[in-house]
Amino acid sequence: MLSAMRAAAVQLNATGDKQRNTELAERLVREAAGAGAELVVLPEKWNLLAGPDAMREGAETLDGPTLSAASSWARRLGIHLLAGSIVELREGHELRANTSVLLDPGGRAVAVYRKIHMFDVDVGGVSYRESESEAPGEEIVTAELGDQRVIGLSVCYDLRFPELYRILATRGATVLAVPSAFTAETGRDHWEVLLRARAIENQAFVVAPNQWGPAPPHYRSHGRSAIVDPWGIVLATAPDGDGYALARLDFDSLAEIRERVPSLANRRPQAYAWPQSEEAVH
Repeated sequence: MLSAMRAAAVQLNATGDKQRNTELAERLVREAAGAGAELVVLPEKWNLLAGPDAMREGAETLDGPTLSAASSWARRLGIHLLAGSIVELREGHELRANTSVLLDPGGRAVAVYRKIHMFDVDVGGVSYRESESEAPGEEIVTAELGDQRVIGLSVCYDLRFPELYRILATRGATVLAVPSAFTAETGRDHWEVLLRARAIENQAFVVAPNQWGPAPPHYRSHGRSAIVDPWGIVLATAPDGDGYALARLDFDSLAEIRERVPSLANRRPQAYAWPQSEEAVH
């Protein structure tokens, strides 16, 4: 295993203009790669962020123009590119999916993850009902980044479900990706805390690009894209604005942390079986 790699979490403020968003993403991906990033992660819905009707109309298949463009960037730059997420149009499905695709340095799609947890919440006087237009995924996904480094895929609201990340860790993930459009209302108090918690619990790097600024029709994204190390230290944070957080992921340090504090090895899964009834849950 190589001892380190550089990663970048790209931050942007997507709009309803898909061409503008794609051109901005390409510029930021190229800048991050030029700064040495071997893994670049885009945020959730980076190619289009608009009202419900526009999002439905702007959905694409996985061989559509957005991911075709991203594939060409990965190939030309020779990087691993996690294309955040896009709204996916799937044949035979009435509802769309919120889908993240990992592209290897040859531009090939090597992993596809569909967001499992739907953002159906009421915060800051605003109701979000993701499940009205998107269907949840059913598969937990990891993929190799080369040299035995494994990335675990997730999207935004998934961050609140620690059981997902524990499964990713037990499947070998040493990097956890969290492309997001985390709201300003919840982000102020929860974003960094949850990122650091997932890193510490699973002794893994967390690469978390976030949207920032106004989000149609009346939302606002928190920004503060971040990269966190397995000890819970924030290695890099993006300021407000379009840009990226860049950090070195030291896998020798990760191995040392897991050896000194072997919490993953000390797990006792037999002692924490899930409750068997609703009564036990409540």
